[in-house]
Order: sequence, then structure tokens, then C-alpha cells
Amino acid sequence: MTLMERVGSAQAESGRFVSDANAWMLEELKDEVGAIIAGDTLASLAVDNPKRARSELKSAMRSVFSTAKWAARSGETKEQLAKELVDTVFGLGPLQSLVEDRDVTEIMVNGTSAVFVERFGVVEFQGALFVNATQLRSLIDRILAPLGRRVDESSPMVDARLPSGHRVNVVIPPIALDGPVVTIRKFAERTMRLEDMQESGSFDRRVAQFLRWAVAARKNVAVCGGTGSGKTTMLNALSCVIPKQERIVTIEDSAELRFNEHPHVVRLESRSSNAEGVGEVSIRDLVRNALRMRPDRIIVGECRGAEALDMLTAMNTGHDGSLTTLHANSPADMVMRLVTMVRYGMDLPVEVIEGNIASALDVVVQVSRGCDGRRFVSSLASVVRGVKDACVIEEAFSRASMDEQGCWKSVPIWIDEACGRGSIDECEVAAWKAECF
Repeated sequence: MTLMERVGSAQAESGRFVSDANAWMLEELKDEVGAIIAGDTLASLAVDNPKRARSELKSAMRSVFSTAKWAARSGETKEQLAKELVDTVFGLGPLQSLVEDRDVTEIMVNGTSAVFVERFGVVEFQGALFVNATQLRSLIDRILAPLGRRVDESSPMVDARLPSGHRVNVVIPPIALDGPVVTIRKFAERTMRLEDMQESGSFDRRVAQFLRWAVAARKNVAVCGGTGSGKTTMLNALSCVIPKQERIVTIEDSAELRFNEHPHVVRLESRSSNAEGVGEVSIRDLVRNALRMRPDRIIVGECRGAEALDMLTAMNTGHDGSLTTLHANSPADMVMRLVTMVRYGMDLPVEVIEGNIASALDVVVQVSRGCDGRRFVSSLASVVRGVKDACVIEEAFSRASMDEQGCWKSVPIWIDEACGRGSIDECEVAAWKAECF
């Protein structure tokens, strides 16, 4: 779709974000802007210089608004119409204001019937922003076209990353029974650090110290939790305390991790197959390749399949201090999930897999999301080898809700071992123990 074809579809794209009373004025504005600047000229300019194209469109609208015909219209009305036209041509139409809202972390479009957003962990209903499926489908095509992706009946699902870093997932009929479904997970503008999470109440300073020690002592850490529990946020916060002199290789389905101040980070992103079914580069492919890149630490955004075997192998072959996330409801559930995922890649006996897990993983950080949407660390545990290579989970800390302080149950043996090696300060550990117990 060309740029001026987008302008031409402005009224259809207006939905609820332009009122019925203003819809005809948007149509008039579109026609008069088209008379000032040729569609081909603007479209060509948008390819070479998008910033100038936007400026030219705004200049054309100012010229239109300066005529006697528009003199009676209020400044507020003209400002709204101008914004909606720019959003339709250059942005995401009815969703643009939600994308620009810093408090919104996720946008969920359920066909034409409803749009929901997540703010501060709470899902809110926004209404029906689209008038019909054609309008929504037009927006989907405009989102995917610059990314070189497409969605149709033969390939009704697509997952992609926008230039802004936001993740977008699209499902269309016949898979989506009630119309096209779009989910946009926004890329955080600011990296959350352990200090920020502590300040927000996700954990106290004792937990924060435990987490810093786990990274400093080069423990292999798995962050576990359900969907929307804050696993990636925690993973990023832990990554931010990795020493600057270490080489980090990150592997993700869709790049979300941010290392604003770390000088030595290599970021890898998996790739889906193209329309011909070729060209796929999986997480597993990237984990295997990362081993040849001389990493000090490997960070896998999420283990969800056969790549778990390669991740455990990396952790067991000298890449201490590596980090990953998994979907699991508890540290014990994490072990069962890992066993299942490893068997996707190789049919090994359960006891062999558990032995590998026990020797590879050191620390499990369980994150949870309360009924009010707030996220917190609900459990800290160590992974140790038990009888007959069984994988044993020893919980060090638990917290049932944000309203509770949490309870320390034990001191993991690795903390004292790290003291003995000088990885962490012995006096700090003594003071921490006195505070916890």
C-alpha cells in the first residue's frame, strides 16, 4: 500500500478515534491535502526521507487549515484531525495513541469487538476502536509490509518485531474465529534495574543482595514464572549487574533485552522461515553457534523446546554465570518442564536429564503476578544433586504475596563457597545472615 493510498483510506481507518461528526471533515482534509502534494511525490519522499515526508504532510495540512473554509473550525478540532491523519498515514491509526502511552505495556485487539491494554499489570477495556474487519486487516497489512512479512489464509499466524522494538503477533481467520487478533507487546523505553524493582516492592534489599551475589559468583540462573509475571524484566535486571569486562551473547526469539551501558554484548535473534518455508534459524541453532563465539556468559531469552538440551550443555561446559527464563509455576515444576523440553531434542533417561539439570543449574528465581497486577519474587531456590542423580530443589526464600514480607528458610551452600573463593565479601554475608535469620 502506497503512502497516499494510506491517506486515501483515512476515513476507513478512522474507527472510533475520529468521531462520526468529524469523519466527513477528515475526508475533506484528505482530499485537499492530496491536491497540494501529489501522492507519488509524498510516497517517494517517505522512502528516502521519512522525517521530511512527515514535515511535508504537516505543512500541507497547515495550508489547508489557513483557508477561509476552515476558519470557523476550532483549533482543537483541527489539531485532532491533523493528528489522526498523520497517525493513519505514518502510524498505527486507532492504536497509535495507545502505542505512545508510556503506561501501556501491552495492546490486545480481539477482532473488531474489543481492544484491551495492560497498564501497571492491570488489563483495561478500551472499547471497539475498529469499525469492521477490513479496516483492521488494512492496519495489519500496513504493520507487516515494511517488515517483509505477510499473513494470509495459507499462513494465518505471524510473529514479528517492529522497528521500534515492539513485538507484534497476528492471527487471522480461519484460525481466529472472531476476526483478526493483534497483540503488541511494547518495548520498554527504560531498562529496569534491581534497584528499580526493589523500590517498586518486587523484593527487599536482602533478596536484591542474594541476586547480586548469584551473578557475581557466576551461578547459572533460571528465572521462572507464568505469562506476564515479569520474567524478561527480571532477566534484564540480572544481566545489568554482569561485570563490564565479560563478553555476553544473548539469544532471543524477539529481541527485548537491553544493555545500555555494557560494552561487550553480542545480540542474536532467531528467524522464522520465509514464505517458501526456508531460511529458519532456530533458538537451538543460535545456542549451538554461540558456543563458538567465545562467550563468558550466554543468556537465552526463553527456553521452550529442544534448545534446553544445548543450554544445559553450555552451562555444563565452562559457561558459568549463564541465564535463561522458563514458563513454570514453581521451581519444582521447572525441573519437570526442563526434562520434557530436553526430551524434545534427545530421548534420554529421566535420571540422566535430572543429573544434567542438577549439575548445570544453580539458582531458580520464581517471579509471580498478584491479582492486582503487581509482580514480585515469590521464591528463591537452589538446585542440588540428590540420591541417584535426582534433581533436588532446596527453597531458600518464599513469599506468598506483595503484602507479605517473605520468609527466609536456609542459606544456599554456594554462598559460603563463594565467600571462600573471594567472589563475595564475607563481612557482607555475615551481616546479611544476621538480618535474614
